[in-house]
Amino acid sequence: MNLTKDKLNGLINGNNGELLEYLNPSNDIKTLAFALNKLGRLPKNFDGKYFVPLTKHPNEKIRLLAIKNIGKLCNEKYLNLLNDISLHDENTMVRREAISSIGRMRTNEAIPILIDRLNDPDPKVILQVIRGLLVFKDNELIKNKLKELVNHPNEVIQTVIEEKYYNISENKPHREHSKSPDYLKNVVVNGDVLEVLKLIEDESIHLTFTSPPYYNARDYSIYQSYNEYLEFLRDVFKEVYRITKEGRYFILNTSPIIIPRVGRQYSSKRYPIPFDIHPFLIEMGWEFIDDIVWIKPEASAKDRNSGFRQHRKPLAYKPNAVTEYIMVYRKKTNKLIDWNIKQYDDETVKASKVHGEIDKSNTWFIDPTFDRTHTAVFPLELCLKVIKYYSFKNDLVFDPFGGSGTFCKAAQLLDRFFFSTEISKKYIVRMKENIAQESFFDTLFLPKFYTMLEFSKIVEENK
Repeated sequence: MNLTKDKLNGLINGNNGELLEYLNPSNDIKTLAFALNKLGRLPKNFDGKYFVPLTKHPNEKIRLLAIKNIGKLCNEKYLNLLNDISLHDENTMVRREAISSIGRMRTNEAIPILIDRLNDPDPKVILQVIRGLLVFKDNELIKNKLKELVNHPNEVIQTVIEEKYYNISENKPHREHSKSPDYLKNVVVNGDVLEVLKLIEDESIHLTFTSPPYYNARDYSIYQSYNEYLEFLRDVFKEVYRITKEGRYFILNTSPIIIPRVGRQYSSKRYPIPFDIHPFLIEMGWEFIDDIVWIKPEASAKDRNSGFRQHRKPLAYKPNAVTEYIMVYRKKTNKLIDWNIKQYDDETVKASKVHGEIDKSNTWFIDPTFDRTHTAVFPLELCLKVIKYYSFKNDLVFDPFGGSGTFCKAAQLLDRFFFSTEISKKYIVRMKENIAQESFFDTLFLPKFYTMLEFSKIVEENK
């Protein structure tokens, strides 16, 4: 059949009966799909009877397009047909489209059908039902039914209901989003991170990037048990969540670690740190955004398979660990990224744009860095990437495990303010050497190093 969009438009506004030639279920799928897809807006008096047989078509695409066109008519006489399709069609997309067409009618007769579909086993169908019911926002019955879904097992449904009825950012006194407390700018505190964090007011930080101490793998981190180690990190990252501004980022650098065996008759123990921390972060409200894999040169990894190369016996293979994870999380919010960006003036946004080559994939090839004082130091390149991608100029960025101060140095280089904590006096000495005293900011924000007692007094003075 020689069918064009112009010809269809003429048929729509003329004699509807001529359309039957093109909407006949016996036509080939290509013709049917073209006709259904190109019908566009339909006049109020359009007879939808031609679409009804196509809702039983064996091809799911044809069924979906037929239902979509029925939905354009907003005619209540099709409610029962659409309800039956939403219950019994085998294709999820078709069922969702049927619900969408019911919701589009915006009629009270659709309410019982939509409420009944809230018990559908398919979360995607329920999400479409919610959209249809939200049209009747002043209906108390609907409001109460939707609120109950906050306990639905599906996390996406929970989020939609939380954002609509339990807005996490409502009635909260926020500091101006782009601003942060002056007393935290370019400050390093020598003290226990948890004790320091308790002094920081809510929503003070724009970005956190850190690599926590590895469980008993270095001489600077000794814990009684792996559980104790995870509990410590959970407590720290919960505080980080509290002091992070709405919708802003927490970037965590971790990797599995190996605890060497205590004797030849014992095996070594490998701990999957990033995978064990992740559930804690989700539970406390962080939303997982991305996983980036930091890949190091083969030569930088400890050789774990020298024995296997010789005997080649199965079960004994151990690959060399050349990767670490850069896990990207965002503080829970119902606001889009655009909202965060719009909190800054145009000049700041322009000055913060990322120029030059960007990392197109989630694999970053970066050489490790070695430091005479710290045994596990951030590469400067890694810190620069994270700060550029996840913060704006003049933001306050935070590293709770400051180490040798590479993150703070990167912040200075990129015109961000830094705040950091470090419990080791030895590393504080190294940080003082590493962090330039000639700040890129005015003299009010030259780098300052405080003891816990000094910092407590500073916080008290700024309350």
